[in-house]
Amino acid sequence: MNDAIATTALRGGNLPHLADFNETIVLEAIRRATDGCSRVELARVTGLSGQTITNITRRLLARELIHEGGRTAPAGVGKPRTLLRLNPRGAHAVGVHIDPASITYVLLDFHGRPVAHTSHRTPSVTDVQPVLDEITAHVESLISDSGVDRDRVIGVGIASPGPIDVVNGVVLNPPLLPGWVNVPLRDHLQEQTGLPTIMDKDVIAGVVAEQWAADAEHSRNFAFVYIGTGIGVGLVLDGHVVRGTSNNIGDIGLMPVSTTGDAGESPREFAALGAVASAHVVMRQAARRGILPADFGEVQPAEAAAAFRVLRALADGGSPSAREMLVEMAQYLASGILTITNLLDLDRVLLGGPIWRELAPYALDVIGAEVDRRTVTGRLHEVTVSGTSLGDQVAAIGAGCLVLDQHFAPRFAPDTVRA
Repeated sequence: MNDAIATTALRGGNLPHLADFNETIVLEAIRRATDGCSRVELARVTGLSGQTITNITRRLLARELIHEGGRTAPAGVGKPRTLLRLNPRGAHAVGVHIDPASITYVLLDFHGRPVAHTSHRTPSVTDVQPVLDEITAHVESLISDSGVDRDRVIGVGIASPGPIDVVNGVVLNPPLLPGWVNVPLRDHLQEQTGLPTIMDKDVIAGVVAEQWAADAEHSRNFAFVYIGTGIGVGLVLDGHVVRGTSNNIGDIGLMPVSTTGDAGESPREFAALGAVASAHVVMRQAARRGILPADFGEVQPAEAAAAFRVLRALADGGSPSAREMLVEMAQYLASGILTITNLLDLDRVLLGGPIWRELAPYALDVIGAEVDRRTVTGRLHEVTVSGTSLGDQVAAIGAGCLVLDQHFAPRFAPDTVRA
């Protein structure tokens, strides 16, 4: 038995009109089984009859979405069983992440792993139309240069800072993207590429990436904290991605955080998280303290990632003041993260984004220790704090995974019908 798929929750039915749903159930079970699984295991896990499994896997093999690879002996007497695995070349998706500092493009295989990627500085916008044309051109060149069969590219996903209108595919007016007002990004990209295109909030894309493509198994209740030009949080509760009323969950820039340390200290002071822990704010503060040159005091949000590398280099070079700035930023983040974990009773927090890459060596232990020390459920369960395994591309990967998820993930769970 393959333990990796033993806990698959969704069950299929055996009626003909459930064929599409059953295919997604089988694909999901195969995807979760990192070492492959046999048809017998699929029948056990999904609740489908052996004949239904045979029919479905025959169709999936014909469409080259799965392939046979390896054999395993049963626990008792019997013939070796052929293992089924996802065909990584069976389907591909493009992910695009728009950050005020840079636009990242990835081409994913069926596992959600990048097979090609590129990143370009986000241009200043007076007229957004040339930017849209540039995004289209980069998507097209990413696909053509990769050598991937275009017919296997099933769509494009876009991850954008909010607020966005997900239903109509419009970027409304993100505060850190000046000039991006009521931009019909989804429809433009779909019309120009001819590929089905979807758009979602960047932090939602981040948690979808963790569910689809990350190496580690995650809990059913975790947060993904994105630390880039802005700061946001994506949530999975009871195994489901939380979206909010308008799919714009995750803006935590106005969350009050402690600026005076332990709760027992008095007087207690607070500030908005974005006002003390956003990268451009930290850069300006470092300039005021004389850690960075004076011109860093005017750094704009879109320039923060490049500027942050200068502060990191000073810290790596042994500057106590630079290290103190990074630890201070980590403490503010820890205060906000602690509020989230205590409010929602989470047991895992993942951190990612371009600023996190620079901050992590000085922040991970600080945040982990603070959460461990002050979590209200510490006697009941641990709260694990770690960096994402997907690197700076996590939101772009998530955007592509949203496409894979839309096409191949089960969408409803009918009552099981036994054959």
